[in-house]
Amino acid sequence: MWHLRLRMWLLLIILFAILYMVATLIGVTMGITNFYFYLFLSLLFISIQYMIGPKIVEWTMRVRYIKREQSPYLYSMVEDLAKDAGIPMPKVGIAQISIPNAFAFGRRLKDGRVCVTEGITRLLNEDELRAVLGHEISHLKNRDVLTITLLSVIPMILYRIAWHFLWFGGGRRREQRAHTALIGLAAFFFYFLTNLLVLYASRIREYFADRGSVDLGSKPSWLASALYKLVYGSARMDRAVLRESEGLKAFFLNDPSRAISEVQELRELDLDRSGTIDTYELEALKRKRLKLSFSDKLLELLSTHPNMLKRIKQLAKYS
Repeated sequence: MWHLRLRMWLLLIILFAILYMVATLIGVTMGITNFYFYLFLSLLFISIQYMIGPKIVEWTMRVRYIKREQSPYLYSMVEDLAKDAGIPMPKVGIAQISIPNAFAFGRRLKDGRVCVTEGITRLLNEDELRAVLGHEISHLKNRDVLTITLLSVIPMILYRIAWHFLWFGGGRRREQRAHTALIGLAAFFFYFLTNLLVLYASRIREYFADRGSVDLGSKPSWLASALYKLVYGSARMDRAVLRESEGLKAFFLNDPSRAISEVQELRELDLDRSGTIDTYELEALKRKRLKLSFSDKLLELLSTHPNMLKRIKQLAKYS
């Protein structure tokens, strides 16, 4: 997995370099040439995201934190996995939304939170739920929750910059209007580019967490079955319900908005039509060569999560 870690570090360097470059371009346009101004501006953006990020997730997902006595089964499972992972016990929460899924977030290891939705508790068995929670615990252990939270603010900043300079940045002189419009177009281009890079980083972290779940004792077939059930569960949801969490789907175990298309891909994996994926079915997928269409590759490029067939095939390699 070292090559995935190397890619993540390269993405970090590239994204913050782009943010610094755009801040420098704006500063030069405003007549500011002090290096510390650009550094301060970049750190200010990151600090704001760092401080308010967890609260935004809590409000959007309607998270209710629980104690051991309120759900001993769930609390003990998270506690055991956190101990095995060697991280502090995270807060355990239940998101009061019906989409079957789970997610983790927090500013640092001691501030970690692991949450399941109300929908997932009615869908998975004990082994599958343990594999899912192991995946989320691995996100905290890898510290990629904070990484993706900080990275996600960069495209947002560039989008706001582009919008401002394209629509509100004009001056009285024609040359000045042309100059600000050029900055707006450049910011919009880098918004698109950085958004693709953040999506790529998000897909890398999912592979990391899948492997982490297996390292914490879950069988690959448990997580594969959980993903299979989550796809089918999300595909049955009303479209309006799925749109409520659209902005935070990068935190989820899978992308609910892609569930309908993924149902068609996964249908052939369940050879015995049992509604689960067992070790033998994973082994069959392991020997099978995947052929993704151009549209599948494009859809993955624009997604926060890996193609589901590729992802489960990667799990098959761990078995």
